[in-house]
Amino acid sequence: MRRSARAKRYSLRVSRSDGRVSLSLPVWAPEAEALAFLREREAWVRRHLTEAPRIMHASIGAELPLDGVARPVTAGGGRSARFVDGRIEVPDGPRQGPRIKALLSTLARDRLSAAVAAHAKALGRGPGNLTLRDPRSRWGSCSSRGDLMFSWRLIMAPPEVLDYVAAHEVAHLAEMNHSPAFWSVCARLCPDYATHRDWLRTHGATLLAWRFDLVEEDDPC
Repeated sequence: MRRSARAKRYSLRVSRSDGRVSLSLPVWAPEAEALAFLREREAWVRRHLTEAPRIMHASIGAELPLDGVARPVTAGGGRSARFVDGRIEVPDGPRQGPRIKALLSTLARDRLSAAVAAHAKALGRGPGNLTLRDPRSRWGSCSSRGDLMFSWRLIMAPPEVLDYVAAHEVAHLAEMNHSPAFWSVCARLCPDYATHRDWLRTHGATLLAWRFDLVEEDDPC
């Protein structure tokens, strides 16, 4: 439960990425009343929990999407994860998840930097700084200064979907809104943007369901 000074009523949210249920309520609201509100909507919550994607862990033995293709994760040597011959190799041990995340982030930065440069050149605009993060509710953003932020998880999507998100955020350099004028710019940069936007709406929660945590090791005692 989250109390908020801005909340005027009760509201429920089920996270698409991990199934976490959040109940927001005004600061003055009695807890018993908030729980009654939740119980009245139990069927709605359970339905959304059932529809939430299964949590998956990035570790040896998994098949992790990269460029929209399921890639086997296998044991490898060295100190870092590598993408070799269509598979992801990572050293065995507790840091499999973080090492795979580092690999994906590096690949995402390279791909997004190239896509942003190409679209910005086509638009005749100069983008600001490019940063990668792991947001849960958006795939990219553009600040008023022209700085661009992207989710590194886009590298798991098909390349054309990643390219669409890059085009979308670059289009904001010309139109800082989602008006018809903005979508016209977006269509000029990425004619099939609607198809790729729909892919993210359908499959994006599956990308968010991947976890890159440390692997818990068995206690030898």
